[in-house]
Amino acid sequence: MVEVAENAETGMARLREEEFDLVAIDHSMPGRSGLEMLSDIVALEEHPPVVFVTGNDDTAVAVKALHAGALDFVVKTVGDSFFDMLDGRFRQALSRDRLEQEKRLAESNLREANERLEMMVREVHHRVSNSLQMVLSFVSMQGKQSKEPAVRSALEDIQNRIKAISKVHQRLYTRGDLNTIDLDAYLATLVEDLRQSLPAPIEISLTADPVTVTPDTAVSIGVIVNELVSNAAKYAFEPGQRGRVSITLKAVADGEFTLSVEDDGQGIRKGSEPAGTGFGTRIVDAIARSLRTKVVMLDGSRGTAMQITVKKASERD
Repeated sequence: MVEVAENAETGMARLREEEFDLVAIDHSMPGRSGLEMLSDIVALEEHPPVVFVTGNDDTAVAVKALHAGALDFVVKTVGDSFFDMLDGRFRQALSRDRLEQEKRLAESNLREANERLEMMVREVHHRVSNSLQMVLSFVSMQGKQSKEPAVRSALEDIQNRIKAISKVHQRLYTRGDLNTIDLDAYLATLVEDLRQSLPAPIEISLTADPVTVTPDTAVSIGVIVNELVSNAAKYAFEPGQRGRVSITLKAVADGEFTLSVEDDGQGIRKGSEPAGTGFGTRIVDAIARSLRTKVVMLDGSRGTAMQITVKKASERD
């Protein structure tokens, strides 16, 4: 069914009262022009597709109509060919509008699916974090019950490793982006935890550039920092000796970054055997290999300085 309105005001009144599949607007109408009516139509929340009809052969009018929201335009001509052309443009406009609606529906469904997926992933990180907290509590309880200093020390090391991993999952389920971690902010919270576990005479500091990494990389860096700081606290200083452990995260061009952990303790000789069991050193070396890098000892340090250089994830794959 086709309805005809004598002017823009009457046409807009009908559009507000009833839904139409398509609207054809003549540029020249009594009162307001077709371009003025077009702006009112596209302002409607759910407006039908619009075909703009003009007798003006100036393409500027048609371009204005298209920019204003018309889906197509037709220039009036004499003869039956005009009606054939009008019919064709109407069909094209309806087809394009249907495709646009299907596209919007598909995009809406995709957004909803992505939102559901994000909620599920966020819930997974939340549950992993809770599970790690539970394990952390069990380890802490076991450590408090043990009377062996070596056992208690080993369990404390395990607690710190679990904390390093748990904090990544905590940050993931509380932030908008589930694919990246602000490494500088993550290390700041990790350093606060390490500060609580270090002997009172030993101070720890962090200097960090803004660096964004994947969650897997953040976990790896967190464990490396934990092990290097723990080793420094255990072996770089004499019991009761004052000292400092400094952590530096420096952004490099093209997504690379360097991480160094330095102490002002007694230092170690290159090539010497690691103190203690060497388990922490093996952990650091293994994780460094997984990041396609290695830990190097820097020269010129008063104590011991270890550094790794990590390339962006795409270059490590």
